[in-house]
Amino acid sequence: MPTALKTTLLLFLLSLFTAVYANAAHGAIPAPSLRGAFEQGGIVFGRTAPQANITLNGEPVLVSQAGNFVFGFSRDEAGPAQLVVTYPNGDIWQQNFAIGSRTFDIQRIDGLPQQTVTPDPDVLAEIRKNNEEVWHARQFRSQRNDFANGFIWPAEGRISGVYGSQRILNGQPRTPHYGLDVAAPTGAPVYAPAGGVVRLAHPSMVLSGGTLILDHGLGFFSTFLHLHAINVNVGQEVKQGEKIAEVGATGRATGPHLDWRINWGSVRLDPQYLVPARN
Repeated sequence: MPTALKTTLLLFLLSLFTAVYANAAHGAIPAPSLRGAFEQGGIVFGRTAPQANITLNGEPVLVSQAGNFVFGFSRDEAGPAQLVVTYPNGDIWQQNFAIGSRTFDIQRIDGLPQQTVTPDPDVLAEIRKNNEEVWHARQFRSQRNDFANGFIWPAEGRISGVYGSQRILNGQPRTPHYGLDVAAPTGAPVYAPAGGVVRLAHPSMVLSGGTLILDHGLGFFSTFLHLHAINVNVGQEVKQGEKIAEVGATGRATGPHLDWRINWGSVRLDPQYLVPARN
């Protein structure tokens, strides 16, 4: 995370916590505690009264029985974002947040054979089937709190791809890259970055190859792509740091690497906000 962003975030949190104590002293409605990045691809963790109801831009945000919650912002989020907390006694706290914009790497490549840009109908049908399986896996809304306990890097290696980058092939914009790529040799271990339950373990999807999805609670998921092997089964509970798979180059991959992705529901977030900086 850039140093300037860290400084801005620390100042924001300091002002927020100062406001909380000031409000409490004057009998005002308390603010929830918040930590994270209010910017494109950013992730925010919070805590409030266990029975509170929360909405973000009018959409519900799940709250665990312990009062923890999490949300985030898409790559193209323009903001502002309105967060509203309704407490069990009927009190309402709300605040609007500006969403910081980011610059993403865009590559233009022309002169490619068209069949490499547009798959044939049979392949497209299989891709749609794979996408449906992934969609269903991410519909779970468990009351787990694993997301609130911190994250570690799921693999060792050099960062070879970042969130938000995009290619324009023969003038046609491709879907942006929503993962964080870690270059590592085939067979290198992949560890659970946080605890969770396995919701999908597919050995060979068309684009993503070996694909694994972990449910960290409240609609917050990790997805791991291009895996050489998967060492866990659907429904299995795993702990942070447990080996769950092996790095590979399956699916549409140019070489062995781990593609790690984070979803809050259908919103795709940047995994780099969860772990210490690495080159």
